[in-house]
Amino acid sequence: MPASPSTANTEPTTRAVNLRVREEIRDLIDQAAKIQGRSRSDFMIDAARRAAEETLLDQTLVRVDRETYEHFLAVLDHPPAGEGYERLMAAPSPWKA
Repeated sequence: MPASPSTANTEPTTRAVNLRVREEIRDLIDQAAKIQGRSRSDFMIDAARRAAEETLLDQTLVRVDRETYEHFLAVLDHPPAGEGYERLMAAPSPWKA
């Protein structure tokens, strides 16, 4: 008797995803994947999965009391500044070095 469809194939189903990227982006991805000893596909799948999880987690509602909320708004109204901040913002991206 043949195996039932639910038990015949225990491998997860995969589907193709086709992307077109600029050459410099592909080169950047290849460089990072090589450092990790992974294929471009494995690297991109993992990066996309992590980005998707972070996006969904960012949708989490956080409740705080009024005092905490007021402090949060005050911090937003006064963004960081100063020599250290300016130096940080002027530093080149490590992947462009």
